[in-house]
Amino acid sequence: MDMKRDYYEDIQLFESRVVLFWAVAFLAFLFSLPLYTASYYLFLCNIIMVHVIMAVGLNILMGYTGQISLGHAGFFAIGAYGTALLMTKLQLPFLLALPLAGFIAAFFGFILGLPALRLEGPYLAIASMGFGLTIMHVIGRWEVFGGRMGIQAPPLDLGFPLLGLSWVVKSDLGKYYLILIITILLVVAARNIMKTRVGRSFVAIRDSDIAAEVIGINLTKYKTLSFMVSSFYTGVAGGLFGFVLGFFDPFTFTLLLSIIFLVMVVVGGLGSIMGSIAGAALITYLQYSLLKNVGEKPIIGDLLVAISKKWFTVIGLENFNSIILGLIMLAIIIFEPLGIFGIWIRLKKYWKAWPF
Repeated sequence: MDMKRDYYEDIQLFESRVVLFWAVAFLAFLFSLPLYTASYYLFLCNIIMVHVIMAVGLNILMGYTGQISLGHAGFFAIGAYGTALLMTKLQLPFLLALPLAGFIAAFFGFILGLPALRLEGPYLAIASMGFGLTIMHVIGRWEVFGGRMGIQAPPLDLGFPLLGLSWVVKSDLGKYYLILIITILLVVAARNIMKTRVGRSFVAIRDSDIAAEVIGINLTKYKTLSFMVSSFYTGVAGGLFGFVLGFFDPFTFTLLLSIIFLVMVVVGGLGSIMGSIAGAALITYLQYSLLKNVGEKPIIGDLLVAISKKWFTVIGLENFNSIILGLIMLAIIIFEPLGIFGIWIRLKKYWKAWPF
């Protein structure tokens, strides 16, 4: 019987030598990936890792605390614009501007978390959606943010320009290793947070906020803290996203982006760090690679073009992307509510019991 006999068995990073081996093997694969992959797929990996950071943060709020948010595109925008403006206007180094932009996003998360004390379910979703739309329109109307024309991301300088020290990262390869290191640190941090008193309080609130309050958990403190932690992760992801794209405008951070973030978490699996990683990787790959320019795909592309010409319009051909994402989400909810993480659990149980 696999029974934990010590508290440190629950908080240890690697549960066994097998887990340690596969973790080291996976990290070795990630660090060696640029040696045998094309430049576009390196760019795609950068986008995936940015979305992994965001999905982990959103899952802390939704999967572990049970709070719904449709406004995380707003925090994403705050991180992107905050990092860029702190570097250009205040001449702050990137390694200081990025976490500072994350803390700015966390502050707005605290503001948004206050209504969460009295709202839940669809009411909280509507309130958060209003926040995301407000951020998008405010950014679009203020010239300091570049208005509707957007802004160009500054050079990714890891040095300290004010001290005359400069180390500019220009290539996707350099950005890949930078984002990879940040992603690993934040994912490990999220995993450790969920093993602490704070993480257990989040889970207790998700399961029953009344019971959690009865046993002494401060709902005001932990609900707002959950919003802040989630917003911090999303703000950091947004800051990295701005440098991956190089240019962004307010229309990059629409309501549809918040919905796609939600899809990543649900498809990956609520309440699972590994599920967040898998969901972000799958949905990003579908969006940026497999379902991109569907009309040009062999065999199926010609079929979709023929269907569009007969019953729809070829202009709306790219909407098949959203249709397929919606169908994937419906299939996950109907057949596997635990998402990709639930499928992984089933496979693991099957192989443990094989061949019986």
